[in-house]
Amino acid sequence: MVDLTTEYLGIKLNNPLVPSASPLSRDRDMAKQLEDAGAAALVMYSLFEEKIEHEHEHMMRFVENQAIGHPEADSFHPSPITYRSYQDEYLEQLQHLKSELSIPIIASLNGISLGGWVEYGKQLQQAGADALELNVYYIAADVHETGQQVEDRYVEILQALRQQVSVPITLKLSSQFSSLTNVVQRFNHAGAAGVALFNRFYQPDIDLATLKVTPTLNLSTSQESLLRIRWIAMLYGRVKCSLAVTGGLHTHTDVLKALLAGADVTHLCSTLLQHGPSRLSEILQHLSNWMEEREYTSIQQLKGSVSQQHALDPVAFERTNYMNVLDSYTHPRGVMR
Repeated sequence: MVDLTTEYLGIKLNNPLVPSASPLSRDRDMAKQLEDAGAAALVMYSLFEEKIEHEHEHMMRFVENQAIGHPEADSFHPSPITYRSYQDEYLEQLQHLKSELSIPIIASLNGISLGGWVEYGKQLQQAGADALELNVYYIAADVHETGQQVEDRYVEILQALRQQVSVPITLKLSSQFSSLTNVVQRFNHAGAAGVALFNRFYQPDIDLATLKVTPTLNLSTSQESLLRIRWIAMLYGRVKCSLAVTGGLHTHTDVLKALLAGADVTHLCSTLLQHGPSRLSEILQHLSNWMEEREYTSIQQLKGSVSQQHALDPVAFERTNYMNVLDSYTHPRGVMR
C-alpha cells in the first residue's frame, strides 16, 4: 500500500491534494464533498480587507450619518443589530467548516494595510483557522518603488503578524520577484512557514468597442504549471519552508511532476471548478497506481527526486535548457527557411 501522507506547514496531511481558495469553500455541502473525495486540507476563499472597509463606509453613510443636517432625525436611526457583515459571514463560515470537517482549514487573507493584516489575521486564528495563507496580491506600479521596497513590504507584514498569531503562515507569491530563491529564504527567516507558487494575476483587457478596461477571468491550463514546477525544483533543498504549487494543476501527471520537483502539497482549483469534487478521488487513484507501478512506497520517497539537486541533468532547469529548446525547434513543412 502506497503511503500518500505528506507534511505541510508542520501539519501532517493524508495526501498532497489541497483545494485552493475558490468559491467552492463558500458552500458547506460542497466543502464536505471535497473532503469525502479526498481533500487533505482546504484553503478558504479570500477575506478582502478592501471589501470590509467599503462595507463599513457604506454603513457609516446610510446609518450613522443619515441625520447630518437634520438633528430631529437622531432618534430615528435604524438599528443594525441583525445585520451580518461580510466579515461576520466569513468568520462564521470558517467556524462552520472547522466544526463540520475533520481536515485542516487554511484561511486566506488579502489585506491592504499593515493594521488590517494583523487585526484580521488575529480574528481568523481566533475563529479556528489551522493556518493562514497571505494572498499579497500586490502589483508594483509606482515608478519610484524599488524591488527592495516591495520585498520589505512582505517582510514587514510577516514580522508584524508573526508577533500576533501562533498558527503557521504561508505566503502566496507572484512570479515577478527578480531573485526568487533569495526572497523565499528571506521570507522564511521573517516568519513564513511556507510559500505557494504562484499567484495568478488576472489580466485586464481592453474593449475595442467602448475603449473601456474590462476584467477577464480565464481558468488555468496545465501548461501554466511548468513555471511553478521549475521554481519548486530549484527551491527544493535550498530553503527550509514548506513548498506548494498552485496554478495549472489539472491531472495526476501535473501533480506527479510537482511532487517530483519537490512540492509538499499541490493546490487545485480550475480542475475542480470544471469537473467537481470527484476529480480529487480520480487524481488520487491515478497517483497511487503510478507510484505502485514504479515501486515507490511513499510520497516522501518520491518528493524532490527530480529537483535540481537530484535531477540527472540539473542545468536543464536553467539557461542551458533555453538554448537546447531553441536549437530543437523545426519549421513546419512548407514554410520557407
